[in-house]
Amino acid sequence: MASDVMANNVMAEMTSDAEIVAEFKRRGSWGLCTSVDLRGCDPASIRDPEKIRRFVIELCDLIDMHRFGEPQIIHFGSNERVAGFSMTQLIETSLVSGHFANETNAAYLDIFSCKEYEPSKAAEFCRNFFEAQSATYRVLFRD
Repeated sequence: MASDVMANNVMAEMTSDAEIVAEFKRRGSWGLCTSVDLRGCDPASIRDPEKIRRFVIELCDLIDMHRFGEPQIIHFGSNERVAGFSMTQLIETSLVSGHFANETNAAYLDIFSCKEYEPSKAAEFCRNFFEAQSATYRVLFRD
């Protein structure tokens, strides 16, 4: 796990992607969910719908998920606290979604799939793509 991406993992004893994927398979879990919280993102990145679109495509390629259709990227929020872009991308094995908060330059991303992937690798990609100052992620098995 990269040192600048902190795991706040519900399976605290599992520290590597290999251990998480092995446990996912051992349990026969229906899905793997990784929630990634980014703080201190590059403001221009999270306000650019084309960059968000590229992020979705590159993330899905990285974790080997087949996209179903195009990403939906919509800016909304009359309350400045929550205003920003939200995105969804259907994948053959479930969904990638997120919200980008303009006021705080934060991003809240969820990767949910019934096919295994490497959570820390995905979280590190998210942090790097949006040039976040910090990132935390949580992993949840859906049984």
